[in-house]
Amino acid sequence: MGQRLICCLDAPSALQPPPLLPVRRKLLLLGIMLFLWLYMFYSCAGSCASVPGLAGRPAGEAAATAGAHGEGLQVLSKLLRRAPAGGAQGLAGPAAASPSEEQSAAPDPTSPISSFFNGSGTKKLPQAIIIGVKKGGTRALLEFLRVHPDIRAVGAEPHFFDRNYERDFAWYRDLMPRTLDGQITMEKTPSYFVTKEAPARISAMSKGTKLIVVVRDPVTRAISDYTQTLSKRPDIPTFESLTFKNRTTGLIDTSWSAIQIGIYAKHLENWLLYFPIGQILFVSGERLISDPAGELGRVQDFLGLKRIITDKHFYFNKTKGFPCLKKAEGSSKPHCLGKTKGRTHPNIDREVVQRLREFYRPFNMKFYQMTGHDFGWD
Repeated sequence: MGQRLICCLDAPSALQPPPLLPVRRKLLLLGIMLFLWLYMFYSCAGSCASVPGLAGRPAGEAAATAGAHGEGLQVLSKLLRRAPAGGAQGLAGPAAASPSEEQSAAPDPTSPISSFFNGSGTKKLPQAIIIGVKKGGTRALLEFLRVHPDIRAVGAEPHFFDRNYERDFAWYRDLMPRTLDGQITMEKTPSYFVTKEAPARISAMSKGTKLIVVVRDPVTRAISDYTQTLSKRPDIPTFESLTFKNRTTGLIDTSWSAIQIGIYAKHLENWLLYFPIGQILFVSGERLISDPAGELGRVQDFLGLKRIITDKHFYFNKTKGFPCLKKAEGSSKPHCLGKTKGRTHPNIDREVVQRLREFYRPFNMKFYQMTGHDFGWD
């Protein structure tokens, strides 16, 4: 009798619960991890209201977001109660939450957290525009500026204020990238600077628009302009023949666009009818090559941004002859402008070059006076 009692005491009792199976322990751990993750997810919904571009929601939506904390906890409690009791089915099987429960657990598609993951921000008309000049270095400047986290820019040239103005501002705004609060929307179209109607049209959009002009030695700029055209149309006349109305008299043909664009003072007069000189920044195309970080520092100051783009972002490419980015926007790889940039210029008759320098000199002097900056082209 005593031996039988000892034997019974040593045997597992039928009243004791069986040991927790490894699968159930894993499911319990999974449930706890899921609880913590989703709790952090719903907690973020309230704090994300302070993220730039996610603020300014209606009061009703804000209240709904605040209520999501308790709602999320209720759903998570149901999930955790099922996990140990129902094994694998407790999370994914027939005992899963009903459609109504799943719907209550899902974030509101209009909530800030959903907006954040789906691509937040709004499209705005540009607050700053690179208006010129062609072959001055506008593409390089735009690519450099896009490295800044507070600048969002259109890659292609919209040509809204010169070629597409018959379309409305809604069409123009739709071309812009989405931006968050505090970010600047930009675009660049170099032909604006020489378009007579552009100043009035941009002023009509916003008198506070900041304007950036990249200028370059007008003689070098004209040769670069010609080189670009020559690459597309090899049969065009020589640079020398296009420069003069009459080479014997030395009369310059100012109707040729390659020459006309370089008369910066004349074009600037038109812009000053609508914008104060302090609202226009003049970037040196030469310094953009020799000291890109210095010129970018001036641009960032002009736009009211922190100087984030510095020397560490650039390296000099000897093959192309100009600076390139160590890391482009959204990439970890070095980036140089395409093959169309940095073309070798044809040899131009020295007498023609000297005659052009004499032609541009008085216009350059006037431009220096108007801008308060000597670009050193003479």
